[in-house]
Amino acid sequence: MSQECPCCSGEQYSLCCAPYIDGTQIPATAECLMRSRYTAYVQQNAAYLVATWHPSQQRPELLPALTESFAGSEWLGLNVTRCFAGLHENEAFVTFFARYREKAQLHHLHECSRFVREDQRWYYIDGTAPELGRNDPCPCGSGKKYKKCCN
Repeated sequence: MSQECPCCSGEQYSLCCAPYIDGTQIPATAECLMRSRYTAYVQQNAAYLVATWHPSQQRPELLPALTESFAGSEWLGLNVTRCFAGLHENEAFVTFFARYREKAQLHHLHECSRFVREDQRWYYIDGTAPELGRNDPCPCGSGKKYKKCCN
């Protein structure tokens, strides 16, 4: 029986994020990289997260900080809400909404992540919190207004 991928793509893990995380393939798009990074958080794979962070953003304390952040965290779901190109063909953005539990409290992360491609490989650079109005659809995918859902 096949395991569903933690990135919530609806695909089998072996056909979705596994080849990226095990290093047999490199993500062809920024969205594929973002989904595989989410899966790495689910699996608590700090080495993959560091390897996919752009070298200009890496710091010596990154690996231990990521490893420490895993304690007590459980990632519960991902909803990719938008993918779009940047100012040039080697820049892309992925907006997502992820839910997680930490110390028995539910939290969410809503981010527009920026990715760059160098030497045919995508890297995560940074992210910003997108503006969201109270009457906008909730990015969690519930179909409710933000003010009645995750606000």
